[in-house]
Amino acid sequence: MQLDAATQQTIDTWLNGNYDQETKAEIQQLVAQNASVELTDAFYRSLEFGTGGLRGIMGAGSNRINKYTIGTATQGLSNYLLNKYPGEKIKVAIAHDSRNKSDEFAGIAADVFSANGIHVYFFKALRPTPELSFAIRTLGCRSGVMLTASHNPKEYNGYKAYGADGGQFTSPDDTMVMDEVAKIKNIDDVKFERIAENVELIGEEIDQQYLDAITKLSVSPEAIERQKDLKIVFSPIHGTGITLVPTALAQFGFDNLTVVAEQEKPDGNFPTVVYPNPEEKEAMTLALKKAQEIDADLVLATDPDADRVGIAVKNNDGEFVLLNGNQTGSLLINYLLTAWEEKGKLDGDQYIVKTIVTTNLIEAIADAKKVKYYNTLTGFKYIGHLITSLQGKKTFIGGGEESYGYLIGELVRDKDAVISCAFIAEMTAFYKDKGSSLYNAMLDMYVEYGLYKEELVSLTKKGKSGAEEIKAMMEKFRSNPPQTLGGSKVKTLKDYELGVETDLIQQKQSKLDFPKSDVLQFITEDGSIVSARPSGTEPKIKFYCSVNAPLLTREAFKDTDAQLGAKIKSLMEDLQA
Repeated sequence: MQLDAATQQTIDTWLNGNYDQETKAEIQQLVAQNASVELTDAFYRSLEFGTGGLRGIMGAGSNRINKYTIGTATQGLSNYLLNKYPGEKIKVAIAHDSRNKSDEFAGIAADVFSANGIHVYFFKALRPTPELSFAIRTLGCRSGVMLTASHNPKEYNGYKAYGADGGQFTSPDDTMVMDEVAKIKNIDDVKFERIAENVELIGEEIDQQYLDAITKLSVSPEAIERQKDLKIVFSPIHGTGITLVPTALAQFGFDNLTVVAEQEKPDGNFPTVVYPNPEEKEAMTLALKKAQEIDADLVLATDPDADRVGIAVKNNDGEFVLLNGNQTGSLLINYLLTAWEEKGKLDGDQYIVKTIVTTNLIEAIADAKKVKYYNTLTGFKYIGHLITSLQGKKTFIGGGEESYGYLIGELVRDKDAVISCAFIAEMTAFYKDKGSSLYNAMLDMYVEYGLYKEELVSLTKKGKSGAEEIKAMMEKFRSNPPQTLGGSKVKTLKDYELGVETDLIQQKQSKLDFPKSDVLQFITEDGSIVSARPSGTEPKIKFYCSVNAPLLTREAFKDTDAQLGAKIKSLMEDLQA
């Protein structure tokens, strides 16, 4: 395969520019091997911010995570901050997770910020992503950076950039930051020489402020007191959750916690799992084994940067079952609104938030409780942005997205597995105190509001050719939308890229009041929804399927669930026909 001229030019720039010899040797080895596919993928573009910031495979190249892409991103962010806050002594916070080289990349980011005259609060050891968001807000920072690739495989790392509100950048600031990064055409424009007096170490004092603030959010301390011996199994899956989750649970009042010993130690190689992702059953295997051994009430597992949490509970046959992100999110919202209602705290000023691809069961619950709900685009930065815009006007109770990320309260502006673990445990205690299990609480929720079933189908398309294939698929869906899905006529097409909602029956169009995003939603006459969305951080196109039906009794759950599963299969077959 012949390299195109632009890719070859970028390779030449790296080989001839002011890059270290180790980097050049890595590139020269690929050139010597005539590894054109690898070279193309490493150099055909520069890494860009998606919904999760900068993320990629570690290695040499403009499309890789390395000293130079991290340095360039930080220089661009520094230039943005210096332009936006002229004459101000700017402060930023930096944290990192357990991934290989995360500490090194965090140090490079600190070097560049400090060299630009920016004061850096630097976490001296690994910490969860949400604590960084808390630190930005608490310390009055204008920005912050988290070095993490969340739940991606071990080859990946990444760079999450945050604004002054503790949330990831949204429009127009995200574009402004990337414009500044794009202006840096020469690595010599990056200031890599640290100014030591501009870097201040932080750690335990922020931990305690954060944990104390979380504890004050508790809604049902009486139930916890009565159920404090609730048996909880926790796994940090070799990540940052170990630094704060056990302490948060203890401060809430839970004193019977078992940590999965094999996964307790932070390790960027994630030796006991294929993917360090609590969405994957395989990553939960050791936690489930421990739960069976001790007959636990609840299993919790967090991803490497502790912004996502997966859970397992015991069903009525005595088996531990994993709950998906929609189930956990719905249970949390149902619990929070019920507990607030019981305390007489719902007065019409509260609201909850979810994303457009997250279950509409949450909307049904909010409607029944007469609580305002909002939908945002996919990506927690949009939820954070909304919370900031409503601060002081309304009270945010909680919210989240189907990808295992939730937030309770207004302490941070990102999904927070530390807070979520504490509240999932509190929720379990609340229902146990009423003589129920979390599993039966879920069934009762379905009987009351309907059984909503969602599945995520992801198609992986790697490299430049994969990106082109995904683009072609989206163009086909736009120009020729399916007429029926799962035996039901498609009545509505929502195109978030064009900002248009089309009634396909009436052939009428109306405006969608959302930022521009490459998402298509097909809604059928029977209430089924399929959302198609290219991932912003992975080489995937994702299909979010949602179907629902009434559930008459707890006992009817398995049959109704199976029927809905068959319906999702039918939806996807029609979509791929």
